[in-house]
Amino acid sequence: MQNHESTLLTEGSIWKKIIAFAVPIFLGNLFQQLYNTADSLIVGNFVGSDALAAVSSSGNLIFLMVGFFSGIAMGAGVVIARYYGARSKEAVSRAVHTLVAFGLAAGVILTLAGVLITPQILRWMGTPETVFPNSVLYFRIYFAGSLGFVMYNVFVGILQSVGDSRHPLIYLIISSVTNVILDLLFIAGLGMGVGAAALATAISQLVSAFLCLARLMKTEEEYRIELRNIRFDRSMMRQIISNGLPAGVQNSIIALANVVVQSNINVFGMTAVAGCGAYSKIEGFGFLPITCFTLAMTTFISQNLGAREYERVKKGARFGIICSIVTAELVGIFIYIFIPSLIRAFDTNPEVVLYGTTQARTVTLFYFLLAFSHCLAGIFRGAGKSMVPMAVMLVCWCMIRISYITVAVKIVPVIGTVFWAYPLTWSLSSIIFFIYFVKADWMHGFER
Repeated sequence: MQNHESTLLTEGSIWKKIIAFAVPIFLGNLFQQLYNTADSLIVGNFVGSDALAAVSSSGNLIFLMVGFFSGIAMGAGVVIARYYGARSKEAVSRAVHTLVAFGLAAGVILTLAGVLITPQILRWMGTPETVFPNSVLYFRIYFAGSLGFVMYNVFVGILQSVGDSRHPLIYLIISSVTNVILDLLFIAGLGMGVGAAALATAISQLVSAFLCLARLMKTEEEYRIELRNIRFDRSMMRQIISNGLPAGVQNSIIALANVVVQSNINVFGMTAVAGCGAYSKIEGFGFLPITCFTLAMTTFISQNLGAREYERVKKGARFGIICSIVTAELVGIFIYIFIPSLIRAFDTNPEVVLYGTTQARTVTLFYFLLAFSHCLAGIFRGAGKSMVPMAVMLVCWCMIRISYITVAVKIVPVIGTVFWAYPLTWSLSSIIFFIYFVKADWMHGFER
């Protein structure tokens, strides 16, 4: 069993603590991305381009549906990390059990909403008719397993907020292997269709959720889950909402903007959907260093501000930003060079490869901007300033992105115009975040 000190980020070498916390998150997200990619690889090779397009169009819609609840859970992680850093055991326990109660309610709501409104959203996105039936089937099966997905994210959020990123890694590896085996069994072995890919994902997410729950029920630390204590605590829920609601809204508005982007891609036909969808799976690997350092920063900042270690906060923030932008850019350069071969692993159709390559070579060299924006958003969120990233991303990644696409595509009606929406809006958000980071007193006003 991990002792208390081993998971505290308020003591010891800053860079060693951040790296030790971030690396398991990176590896865990890598395995998660691998099993997400396995759906597309297996579907693309064994079922065909239409089915690949159905699965490939899933990312933005899924994030639109789950992003809101995931953001609120992220806010809860900030609250838990703060109290854990301050050594307030009773408050940690109340926050944990309130978050679990929220997760159970959110999982039920998401299941009902996902199953019922999927066809309407897909029609609004302009999903091609050849892809539409498979897309509806994939989404409905995926959302039927929403409770497993939501509770897994809740449980991992609890573990990561107290500095434990090792156990989530182990459970993700088990879940990833389960997903790939089920994909091969259902699709390659039994010849089942695109719905089987969603079923395999739902089952694997349930497996990882149960493993996390078992860990949290077994631990002797203050973040232990006891089923009889799962309930909403009003004051704790207010803190979770005040920290998490802006993150949830932020996730939803980014996803909404990306759904608009996807609907513009859909206009160019099934091969464009398949090619850009294949790139999105590859892009997921480019986001890995960004995601791991963003999460590491949020937890590191929360715990250290809870412990009032202000100098440590400043040093940790600088280290996290540098690591994030350097690693993200290196991955971006790699993808830029090898993208045609990577797309061909999903689909050998020359048009599909061309669309995926065009998108990649428009955006990948700008990954450093994406990393910078996300890392600073994670820092401000950890400092209790979650309204700042929400406002910046609402303006830059939603309003300006949608406005640009609406106007620019009419002037230059080629798919490359759509792709440029990303680096342009990443640049704007990076400038605004940098000004706030340098000029604002973002470290104070966090303590309660």
